[in-house]
Amino acid sequence: MRRDARWAAAGCLVLVLAAASGCSAPAPQPVPSVQAPTVGASAAAADETWWRAGAVTGTLASELVAPWSVVPLDGGGALISQRGDGTVLELTTAGDVRTVGTIPGVVSGGESGLHGLALHHVEDGPMLYAYFGAADDNRVARMPLLGAAGSFALGEPEVILDGIARASTHDGGRLAFGPDGYLYVTTGDAQQRDAAQDRDDLGGKILRVTADGDPAPGNPWDTPVWSMGHRNVQGIAWTTDGTMWASEFGQNTWDELNRIEPGANYGWPDVEGIAGRDEFTDPVAQWATSDASPSGLAAYGGTVFMAGLRGERLWQIDTDDGKVRGEPVAAFTGEYGRLRDVVALPDGSLWLLTSNTDGRGAPRPGDDLLLRAVLVEEP
Repeated sequence: MRRDARWAAAGCLVLVLAAASGCSAPAPQPVPSVQAPTVGASAAAADETWWRAGAVTGTLASELVAPWSVVPLDGGGALISQRGDGTVLELTTAGDVRTVGTIPGVVSGGESGLHGLALHHVEDGPMLYAYFGAADDNRVARMPLLGAAGSFALGEPEVILDGIARASTHDGGRLAFGPDGYLYVTTGDAQQRDAAQDRDDLGGKILRVTADGDPAPGNPWDTPVWSMGHRNVQGIAWTTDGTMWASEFGQNTWDELNRIEPGANYGWPDVEGIAGRDEFTDPVAQWATSDASPSGLAAYGGTVFMAGLRGERLWQIDTDDGKVRGEPVAAFTGEYGRLRDVVALPDGSLWLLTSNTDGRGAPRPGDDLLLRAVLVEEP
């Protein structure tokens, strides 16, 4: 179905494969409006075609402060979370950025604060879900998204999941409603390494719950836990064949892309990267931490897009029947600094959220940015 040709490879990837590197892109130009339908962590394409990020065509938002998650809205625009101050912003279809509200109870510190957002549509209207650090734990709350586009406001929050350990680092934080309609929540080990191997601890896991926060039907242990043995997962997505993928921060040696299966144990802290031990599930790809430090993840067709923080690049990983095919390809290496989130939209565009004002980057004029790139089919 596909061609073996690869374009725009540069940089240094270790996969058990070879080296690849990034594509350059022209400087972004402002765009007058933002039009895009709502999607979750992945976008449906006509088939499992493989894709590449083409030129960046515009800056959708600028001067964001430590943004963490972006969620496109029906009819255009988006919601954006800011980690440090717990603020949810609205990017309007006219290209303006306004404050929707502040999530009550957010306590920031280190890498903790307001993290992932997800939208869920019910009869009474859209519900916004948020993952955040509170005084003593990480938790997930939901609240009505009130009003209309251009004037959204937040209703009263309800905590649906709590007791997830928090720390200054390793807090996970990504939310996404999967193709099965259930909410997936990624957590970190919160510097408690053994928690990842404790099936009864919510740390170092991927969780799968109902919209009310209860364990979803079919979970392997009848608890919220879907998979275990994770150090710090900050990205999840599904390719069009239904395969679930997750990006994971390693410690000092290997960052990972994992194919997620219910009940699987991914080995942390006993192993990092590909270990070949029967009791653990190996990653399908691994990178030196200097080349990745992955956060957000998106999928379009059969390609997975992985945002890199320390690596300052976008990794593009082609998949086929749940396996990585060929060599991942890097794009935008060093062009925009640290990349925190990536979203693939049904209109064939890719949104990239930078993370240069989070205390670990070197802010550039206008940072942080939400950028729009076009997707092109691999030739």
